[in-house]
Amino acid sequence: MLRFVISISLLTAAFCAIAQEPPRSPADTVKSLKVPPGFSVTLFAGEPDLVQPIGFCFDDRGRLWVAENESYPNWKPDGHDRIVIYEDTDGDAHFDKRTLFYDKLNYLTGLEVGFGGVWVVSAPNLLFIPDKDGDDKPDGPPQILLEGFGHQGVHNLVNGCTWGPDGWLYGGHGGSSSGMIGAPGGDKVFFDGGVWRYHPTKRIFEPIMEGTTNPWGLDFDDYGQGFIPNSVTPHLYQVIQGSHVERRRESPSNRYAYGVIDTIADHKHYAGGDWTKSRTGAAELGGGHAHSGLMVYLGDSWPDKYRNTIFMNNIHGDRINNDLPERKGSGYVAHHGADVLTSADPWYMGLHIKSGPDGAVYVSDWYDTGECHTKKPHTENGRIYKITYDGTSKTPPFDVAKMTSAQLVNLQLHKNDWWVRHARRTLQERGPDAAVHAALLAMLSDHPDITRRLRALWALHVTDGATTDLLFSLLKDPNEYVRAWVIQLLTEDRQPPANVLTEFDRLAASDPSPMVRLYLASAMTRLPPAQRWNVIEKLVAHAEDVTDQNLPLMDWYALEPLVVADGKRALALAMAGKIPKLREFTSRRLLEIGRTTKESTVQKN
Repeated sequence: MLRFVISISLLTAAFCAIAQEPPRSPADTVKSLKVPPGFSVTLFAGEPDLVQPIGFCFDDRGRLWVAENESYPNWKPDGHDRIVIYEDTDGDAHFDKRTLFYDKLNYLTGLEVGFGGVWVVSAPNLLFIPDKDGDDKPDGPPQILLEGFGHQGVHNLVNGCTWGPDGWLYGGHGGSSSGMIGAPGGDKVFFDGGVWRYHPTKRIFEPIMEGTTNPWGLDFDDYGQGFIPNSVTPHLYQVIQGSHVERRRESPSNRYAYGVIDTIADHKHYAGGDWTKSRTGAAELGGGHAHSGLMVYLGDSWPDKYRNTIFMNNIHGDRINNDLPERKGSGYVAHHGADVLTSADPWYMGLHIKSGPDGAVYVSDWYDTGECHTKKPHTENGRIYKITYDGTSKTPPFDVAKMTSAQLVNLQLHKNDWWVRHARRTLQERGPDAAVHAALLAMLSDHPDITRRLRALWALHVTDGATTDLLFSLLKDPNEYVRAWVIQLLTEDRQPPANVLTEFDRLAASDPSPMVRLYLASAMTRLPPAQRWNVIEKLVAHAEDVTDQNLPLMDWYALEPLVVADGKRALALAMAGKIPKLREFTSRRLLEIGRTTKESTVQKN
């Protein structure tokens, strides 16, 4: 008891000391930022020109669109949160042009640009503000694309956004908020935490991964694998379609999961087991339990050792952590790397981190004290810093949206994935093009680098050039990442033809790649139960998957609805398989069905 009192007293004293220190000027904070040799940090924007930067993104001209949220933590139906465009016209790493785009938003938590406008996360809605002519003035009022996002959690709520390689808009969702989400007047889907996505032209909303506490930030590596940061529960997860991960509150979404997929991190960023004691920043591996923003570095100006490594803001540690992912089985394990930035200013509170067209990295700073969810924020502060490696050259003025389609195809080969992503999205906006498809097919067929072949595949997909016949042929591709992605693309509409299901059956039985089997299990969670049996039967026959960090549970998530559909057949499948966990879970699910049936009968009588 005495030890507990001392710990609380020390924690309180630490917070009081921080609270008593006055804020520093943006220039003085920059001086407090320590980066490795060869790097430099400059102030891109700060107060009074910038306040409360809760999110930001780049447009096709390399300008920063910043979401400024002054409404937190008090949700109201109307507000004055802003979208502001910051532009560096002379290339000196500091903005010199500021344009107000829109200032009538409430509880703004994220944004992205594309398809002739701005996509805005503003609970309870996902909005689209059109600007077809690109004059930085809305063409009309915000359009409600989705409604129903909850805001009960104050800070654990919907946020985003990020364009995925598959052409969908991805976002996060905190576990303390919930809602029935869908288009106005349309069908609604319950969601209360994890990762979601929305298709910009098909207008479809989908939960992708269920769980977590509060994932702010999502990014993809060279192979299209997604990762998210988190707080309280472990700090890093791989985004696996159809998966369940740890959460703090019970949810109807994972009632029959019976087990959750673990973090990929083999470490914590704070010492000890109790996250509530990690808020002072005194820890051996990076400061604390609260993380926000995530970037997989795919630029072209930082040293190559950073490529495909993961960066995230550690809020209590006043720093940017660097995790080093390594393939393991069907997924990854992430090791602790050296922090790439630390701050001696206790007001520093990094939120988001993204790389730009010149390969430099931008970091937003909420700039405040206390908890990661400060209930009385200082609303006149905010900064964005630029981290540059020595020798980075200035990028001449450009506009990806005005490039020819041939140039956009060529950009799929660029080392800096910033150009790849913007070019791919622009091709997606333009739609099918025979010449584009021919060039991409040649790249997919002939290029020796797997990452370039994947880029060609994704660009073909988003431009409607990845026909079913093409994808079917690629199920025999020698590369596991191609086979895996083809499985996902073939089940995107949840209606694969019979010959595809037959080929899935073959892959489930004989494909040597655990990642391919992971994608098959994910695909099965998207299909009607009647179409799952054969593939799942083959998947669970792999005894080598018993110790895999993902496959036994993903097999179960795909199998669970079959227990409801035909319990006897499902039990026989599980008993014949080589995954002991499935026998336990199937029996448990059958008992729960029996209990529910008995209770229902009693109520009727």
